Amino acid sequence: MSSYREVKDRMQSAVRTQEKTAGAKASLVQALCFVLFFSVMNATMFNVALPDIASSFRLSPSSVSWIVTGYSIIYALGSLMYGKLADKYPLKRLITIGLLMFAAGSALGFFAHTYPLVLAARFIQAAGASCVPALVMLIPVRFFPPEQRGRVMGVIASTIAFSSGVGPIVGGFIAGHFSWNSLFLISLAAPVVLPFIRTSLPDEDVRAGEKIDLIGAGSLGAAVSTFMLSVTQFNFWWLLASAALFSFFFLRTQKVSNPFIRLSLFRLQGFRSGLIIGFLAMFTVFGIFLTTPIMLHHLHQLSAQDIGLTLFPAAMAAALMGRVGGKLVDRRGSKYTLYVAFSLLSIGLLALSVVTGLSVVAVACALLFVNSSFTFVQSALAKVVSSALPKEQTGIGMGIYNLTNFLAGAISGAVMSKTVEFEWSGWNVLAIQHPSTYGTIYFLLAALAGLNIWLIHRKLERNGS
Repeated sequence: MSSYREVKDRMQSAVRTQEKTAGAKASLVQALCFVLFFSVMNATMFNVALPDIASSFRLSPSSVSWIVTGYSIIYALGSLMYGKLADKYPLKRLITIGLLMFAAGSALGFFAHTYPLVLAARFIQAAGASCVPALVMLIPVRFFPPEQRGRVMGVIASTIAFSSGVGPIVGGFIAGHFSWNSLFLISLAAPVVLPFIRTSLPDEDVRAGEKIDLIGAGSLGAAVSTFMLSVTQFNFWWLLASAALFSFFFLRTQKVSNPFIRLSLFRLQGFRSGLIIGFLAMFTVFGIFLTTPIMLHHLHQLSAQDIGLTLFPAAMAAALMGRVGGKLVDRRGSKYTLYVAFSLLSIGLLALSVVTGLSVVAVACALLFVNSSFTFVQSALAKVVSSALPKEQTGIGMGIYNLTNFLAGAISGAVMSKTVEFEWSGWNVLAIQHPSTYGTIYFLLAALAGLNIWLIHRKLERNGS
């Protein structure tokens, strides 16, 4: 009898421990999404304040754009560097350093009264905030079993969609009712949950092994920076410098025993295919995000506030659908989810091509398909890429994945900003009313989404990993 009771007590204790662990993991994800919200929103809410900042310091548009351009470059490189550091150093230490740096940059920005100080604050913010996408994408891979990762990635994708949609609205409200430097205060809330995150994350030792190749890291960082500058400024000399730096980085990886990135990673089929599909997906989606506000202003004469309100329902739908996409990944696999995602994306883009000149309401309805597909793509591709990586290189692998997404966004922004200047309305044959260049662009992006469906069929395994 006593033996039976002992067994029963042990079973109940094991169940309670399991429930406690599951609850702790769920709370950790919520805390990480809290800081992710501020990290992503901080990247988008300053866009609407650029005219006010330029007026305050009497700056040209090209000069004030460094508040966004410089932030984006450092944010992209930082996500790669934190990913690499995570393969060696404890996540608890890295996220502490990052969030405290994020808060320090935010405090400096609020009190900054010169443009160089404002830029310095933004760069410090970016260096700290970039820890968030790198580590938030890595924690599900490291601490959750494969059958639960899709659901966690779905929650993360929902947060990204929500904060991206809210960012411009919050930025416009604060800059309009207070002052642009008040935007820096919002991000001071991010480290509030740091004590909880530190308590929830397990203790880890510094991993023995290879040292980080600082020369390789520096050359790659310079190569990516000059490439992004060449894209955003359409400067040939920056592109030439980038090509030279990439060549140096490639040669160094062949000569040193501990390269910053092992090129053998790119021989992994799932990893390589995930990067290609992800690049095309992000190029398409960021192209929509850039083109649509311009279209709403040009064709429908909407103000910045009205544009934000038009885009908001789709952002909220994406936030809700992200969890659905994550569960779908776990139940049916990444490949199936990507089929669904790009089918929704194609439908949304074709609808935009048809109704762009019709009404704002029709545009808002079409965007529901586009934004929902974005969260599905993020959940599925993150699992595809992470599943293909060896455990000891998950940090740098996910860092490369994040960097690829940022590069896709930068290239898409540069391409689309020029494309909308051409007169292509004659090609918008699907338009119900008022054919436009924007309708043609949406149709071309739909074709790109179709190409991705073909790549998914050809390049991904049945289970999507």
